[in-house]
Amino acid sequence: MFLRIDHIGIACNDLEEKIALFSGLFDLTVVAREVNEEQGVKEAMLHIADGAGGASYIQLLEPLSADSPVGKFLAKRGEGVHHVAFGVPDVAGAMEQIGAKGVRLLDERPRHGSMGSSIAFLHPKDVGGMLTELVQSARPEQM
Repeated sequence: MFLRIDHIGIACNDLEEKIALFSGLFDLTVVAREVNEEQGVKEAMLHIADGAGGASYIQLLEPLSADSPVGKFLAKRGEGVHHVAFGVPDVAGAMEQIGAKGVRLLDERPRHGSMGSSIAFLHPKDVGGMLTELVQSARPEQM
């Protein structure tokens, strides 16, 4: 079902500061920046590497407001890993398959994600306490 770890989402208070940290420490390159009003974040995707299943990234997330999901996460837990995202060939199919196993889906249907992808989230209580994202890449080479 999973092609790769698509990205690790990291919640941060200052996007520019964290971009400088990760690009400076690990020589990562920012390949995309977006403001996602629906999710209430400013984000940057930093390329890690390309593998057999496609590329992997670090996704840095700064909340647009304190009452956004990432804003609430930061208030409760502070900066750090927010979620793990797995690349799948068909996000709707993966949702159906995983939902049939009793895992609660936080999304009823796929929605817009970073870099044109389709995404859906799984309830962390059903996945060992980890917020899990399913990502169907918009990049044909990663499907």
